Amino acid sequence: MTNRPNDDFRDSPRGQWWKRGLFAVFVIAVFAIIVTTLANPNPSQDNSSLLTHRITRGNLLVTVIEQGTLESSENTEIKCKVPGSNTVIWVVENGTYVQPGDELVRLDTLFMEEQIAERTKFALWTRSGAERSRANLARAKLAVGEYEHGRYIVALKTLQKTYAVQEAGLLTAQDLLAHEKTMAEAGYKSELDVEEKTFAVTSAELRVKLTATQIEVLEQFARKEELASLNGDLRAATARLKAEEERVFAYNRRLERAEEEILYCVVKAEKAGMVIHPSSARWKDSPEIEEGATVHKDQVLLLMPDLTQMQVKVGVHESIVDRVTPGLAAKVMVFDRTLDAQVESVASVTSPAGWWTGNQVKYDTIIKLPSGEDLKPGMSAEVEVILASHEDVLTIPVAAVLEASDAYLCWVQTPQGPKRRELQLGDSNDVSILVESGLHAGEEVVLNPTASIEEAQEEAARTLTESQKVEEEEQKDETGETNAESKSTEHT
Repeated sequence: MTNRPNDDFRDSPRGQWWKRGLFAVFVIAVFAIIVTTLANPNPSQDNSSLLTHRITRGNLLVTVIEQGTLESSENTEIKCKVPGSNTVIWVVENGTYVQPGDELVRLDTLFMEEQIAERTKFALWTRSGAERSRANLARAKLAVGEYEHGRYIVALKTLQKTYAVQEAGLLTAQDLLAHEKTMAEAGYKSELDVEEKTFAVTSAELRVKLTATQIEVLEQFARKEELASLNGDLRAATARLKAEEERVFAYNRRLERAEEEILYCVVKAEKAGMVIHPSSARWKDSPEIEEGATVHKDQVLLLMPDLTQMQVKVGVHESIVDRVTPGLAAKVMVFDRTLDAQVESVASVTSPAGWWTGNQVKYDTIIKLPSGEDLKPGMSAEVEVILASHEDVLTIPVAAVLEASDAYLCWVQTPQGPKRRELQLGDSNDVSILVESGLHAGEEVVLNPTASIEEAQEEAARTLTESQKVEEEEQKDETGETNAESKSTEHT
């Protein structure tokens, strides 16, 4: 009864990692089998010509290597403060070192100048309207005092004077009527004369009553009505003045804002440092900032990275991301230098996969670099993360292992020829695999056994056939499910 390979190792990320290497070797070996069979239908095995490797104890370093670009973990963003869309007419060269006050970007000011001219015109119009409303308010205030202490008093005094004169006239008419009556009784006046004087008295009484009524109407109604109208005009003038003053404030504020924003069309450095374009930072999805480009408010125009806090962002494949944890040691190769670093963080959510990642699912991983190394953003870097270090262990080359359907196999060279051996494997890198059981130090294993050992060729062919059958069955299952879904949809 044969022992199955270590399932935990087979299914683990590290097993899947080196498994790809075995699969590549396996495909090449199958191709070699076909070529060898066609060239020599009856091969004779020559053990002396086999390539072998002696198993020894040693150290196994398991690493993952990824390519990345240097960036700063702290970047000062220089944003556009001008509203709307604006055109860049000049921008500082990427990677330039600047001092405080140096110009970085200049934007086209033609539109802003037109805005200032337009808003200046409206600001002057509203100021003129406010002054007119202020004069109307002063006139309304004077009109109230003028009526209450002027026109009203004159009208009242005039009516009172008329009333006094008419009362005197009434007394005179009454005296003349009494005299006429006396004279008529004496026979000196006729009844017609008495009636005439009586009419004169009646007329004088009516005039007195009319003037008294006019005085009462003036005091009780006309005065109140006129004051209500004048006070209403006063309140209306006050409200219009406030409205005009608000318009003056609004247009002046817009004018001030336009005059302030035109200053933002020239962007200057607030501190010394290197300036880079956002498009140079690969972690930013930003358009090119160049002459003729259109930018909008709050868009990042430039970046000023902190060169003392540099890092590398790399993508770690999903098959080994569980092994990459913060704190792991790493080595970063930048040109002719190798820097000691460590893993700072690993993203919990994968980055989108696409043609730009080779359709591979990867997790963004930050590698923190030591400060003071004269590093610049945009430099290419090769990162080697140390996943594990095994000391004094048995290892076997990847090229010596054949993954069969039920075991991991190798062939050990013996005086009687190559002998098949089943293995229990552990951790691995691209070159070697840790051997947990199945081999001893000093034994020699055959490299690429499928190229020279008939038994290995048969095992590889059998494994390939079984794999094809499994794939065909899976395809049949998928086709059946698809057809069932289509029929269900049609029936519905």
